[in-house]
Amino acid sequence: MYQFVYHKIVHLLLQQVPATGIGLFRVFYGLVTLQEIFFLYYFNHLIFDPVPYIDVEFPSIPLFLGLWGIVATCVAVGYRYPFAITANYVFWIIFVNFTPMQRDFDGGFDTFMIGTGFFLLFMPGDRAFSIDSLRYKLSTPFKHYSNYPQATVSALAYHIPVLVCLGFLYLDSDVHKLFAEHWRNGLGSWLPATQPYYVSALDTSPLLNIEWLQKTIGYTIMVFQLTFVFFFAHRRLRVVYLLIGLSMHLGIIMTLNIYPFGIGMLIFYVLLVPFRWWRSITRWFTAKQPVLTVFYDQQCPLCNRTVLTLNHFDVFKCVDFKPVQEHAVNYPGLASIGMTTLLTDLYALDERDRIYSGVDTYQQILLKIRYLALFGLLLGLPGIRQYVEQKYRAIADTRQRINCDAECLVDRPMLDKTLYHQIFEQFGQQKPKVLSRMLTKIVIVLVFFQLNSTIHYGVVYRLPIAAEKIAISQPISQASNALLMLSSTFWGITPHALYLHDHFAGYDRILAITYLDSDGTERWLPFVNEQGRLLAPNWGRVHSMWANIAVTPTIDNQRLRKFIMKVTAFWGNRIGLNLEGAVFKIKMKKIAASPHWVSDQLHKNFLSQWLTIGSVKWSNNQMSDDLPVDINSL
Repeated sequence: MYQFVYHKIVHLLLQQVPATGIGLFRVFYGLVTLQEIFFLYYFNHLIFDPVPYIDVEFPSIPLFLGLWGIVATCVAVGYRYPFAITANYVFWIIFVNFTPMQRDFDGGFDTFMIGTGFFLLFMPGDRAFSIDSLRYKLSTPFKHYSNYPQATVSALAYHIPVLVCLGFLYLDSDVHKLFAEHWRNGLGSWLPATQPYYVSALDTSPLLNIEWLQKTIGYTIMVFQLTFVFFFAHRRLRVVYLLIGLSMHLGIIMTLNIYPFGIGMLIFYVLLVPFRWWRSITRWFTAKQPVLTVFYDQQCPLCNRTVLTLNHFDVFKCVDFKPVQEHAVNYPGLASIGMTTLLTDLYALDERDRIYSGVDTYQQILLKIRYLALFGLLLGLPGIRQYVEQKYRAIADTRQRINCDAECLVDRPMLDKTLYHQIFEQFGQQKPKVLSRMLTKIVIVLVFFQLNSTIHYGVVYRLPIAAEKIAISQPISQASNALLMLSSTFWGITPHALYLHDHFAGYDRILAITYLDSDGTERWLPFVNEQGRLLAPNWGRVHSMWANIAVTPTIDNQRLRKFIMKVTAFWGNRIGLNLEGAVFKIKMKKIAASPHWVSDQLHKNFLSQWLTIGSVKWSNNQMSDDLPVDINSL
């Protein structure tokens, strides 16, 4: 095994590929993190307050969420990448491990995002679609943008994160699935999609009612997850795994209300896109020829930096920038203006040889860049136009010019402080075999951590063996738990036993909450509706709190009361209900979670009738209830 891994790493380490996928992966990871921060901010009091809006234990949470949001934005745009990605990794660890997020509001993908963040520490995420790459160009402003080669990275930066974060996860999850009856029956994707708590607003019953289709999907997922880690890198199978994986996670996003999990997994497939596809996509979106030619003063530092910045955001290559000193003579319309006049402004020619100057040039640039066209239209509005022209003249008329010689063109690269550059480029180029041996050992250690999780919790834990009869089982179990705590906290390696038989077996009742308004009319709290669906935005980790912790096959009354208290206090305040004296009714209805296919099961669960089983009342910031002593007996 060691030699196989070693030779594979040596090959991938030396293979240089475009950085496009890595850059997009970083952008999407930052955006997924940012949306989760917005979600945490919206549900701040529900998640972090012991009693929402009443007992505020963490008043500084919004401040730290704001700081984390700034960091996540920097990750998404690729600004100060080494600091931003490190700070983001630390924020994920702190919020997941030291707040109620882990205990009561598990998002289902928190450890996955931590593991992804760990690998991004070592990935060249700043090489494409980043502000840092623009800062690199601006460090040598007199070097034309066409002289910068396409950014390339080691293919290892694509393969290792996919191997660990997707491959290990899928394999572990598939081992757990083998012990679940509904998965063995091919209904692993069908069963959650028939449960009111778990479905999105999209009614997928027409597809759920096709038995052979659901079983085909279920068995395909199991085979896909079992084989992914072994064949995803195969050149001829890469596209197959890409398309199946995209379909699987898009299906999760569309049908279930755990969209953060689906999106978080989906972004990884950017790394599986074949490199030739990126080249084809680039040719497809790039303009065949520039539709606007802009002429700038080659001896003006500000002009050169402006050109580098505009070209950096012109991803469709619709605008061509040329030094006026070298190219003006080739265009009769410009030559007639005179060099002295041309040097005072930015001049431009469109495909019809119409001449623009000053603010008109900037407006045309924004319009031609396509996705910035709205700003170009705003630039032409009265008031805005006059203000911009005034500022433009103040800057253009006072800019400095220099006589650039060979010294100006010396390439002074910005100091690259990323771990990728220091480890894979500097050290790797000097001692590639030494680095490959180190990486081989690291990969084997990660495999060991994953085997510890999979074998202990996916196999031994589920086998019908009495652990007490094995003399050495206790110390081994303790050691395994210690290793799992370490791997889960820092690398996201943890058991992935999601939606198995031990989750749905006995899941035959669900609860909802209504309230009495000021007129005494009973209304549904904007949480669980009449069908039993959890309404948006109560998805993701809020869904997990209610559907996976509060309401389970065996309901714990004390735990249920805690979350009823949280939900009623939070949503009571959100809808403007005066909690003093407010009365909420607890509804229950029977549903079915069969491991065997049943026609129209989702609608049958929707149409089941609600029964009022008790009520809760708020008085003096305290909640009292008359819930049954044992809800499980109802």
